[in-house]
Amino acid sequence: METVKQTASTNADLKALAAQGSAVEGYWLRAETQSGGIGRLGRKWESPQGNLYCSTVVDIRPGDPSPSSLSFVAGLAVYTVIRSCLPGTEMILKWPNDILVAQSKICGILLERVKDQVVVGIGVNVAVTPEVEGRILTSLAGEGANIDAAAFLERLSNTFAAFVKDWRDLGIAHILSEWQKLAHPVGSTITTSDESGEKTTGEYAGLTPDGALCLRKADGTLIEIRAGDISIG
Repeated sequence: METVKQTASTNADLKALAAQGSAVEGYWLRAETQSGGIGRLGRKWESPQGNLYCSTVVDIRPGDPSPSSLSFVAGLAVYTVIRSCLPGTEMILKWPNDILVAQSKICGILLERVKDQVVVGIGVNVAVTPEVEGRILTSLAGEGANIDAAAFLERLSNTFAAFVKDWRDLGIAHILSEWQKLAHPVGSTITTSDESGEKTTGEYAGLTPDGALCLRKADGTLIEIRAGDISIG
C-alpha cells in the first residue's frame, strides 16, 4: 500500500504499471488529492482533500469468473466497510456497483482492463461532500462517521481481498447472491438511461447469471441491461 500527496489519477497510474507488467495484485495506491480523477462514462470525479481516492489491481487467472463481475466484488467490499462505519444508517447497493447512503451517492467505482489485469478504482466521500450539479451526494462525516481515508483503506484492502477470494473460490453465483441481499429488491421500479440519454422504465427482475440487470417493461417484455445508469423509484 502506498500513499502519494497528489496525482492526476490513481487509476491512470496503475494502468501504466499494468501496461508495463509491473502491477502486482494486492498493491493499493492512494492519493490524498487528484487533479484528473474520472468516473464512469468519463465524468470528472471531484477530489477534495480528506476523501479516499485509491486503486488496486486484480489478476485475471485461468478459471476465474468474468472480469466484469469484479464490479460486484468491489461494490460488496465498499458497502461492507461503509456499513461498519454507519451501522444504523439506511444503505442500498444499486446496480452495478453504486452505493446509496440515506438515498444519496457516497462513492464511485471504476473498472478498467489492461492485458490480463483489472484496475479497480474506488473513490469514497469520507470527510467532504462534494457539490456536483444534478447529483445528490453525502459523505461518511456528513452521516456521522468518525474515520479518515487512510483508516478506511486499511479496512477496505482486507475486505476486498476476502471478496476476491470468494469470487475465485465460490464463483460468480455466490457473489451475485450476496450482492442481491443488499440491493434494490426484485419488483422495484427502475429507470435505465443509456449513453445517448434514452430512458427505459420497468420492474427490476433480478440479474442474469453473468450480472446483467433484467428489466420487465410494462408490456411484459424482459430486457437485459449491460451498461448505463439506473435510478430507483
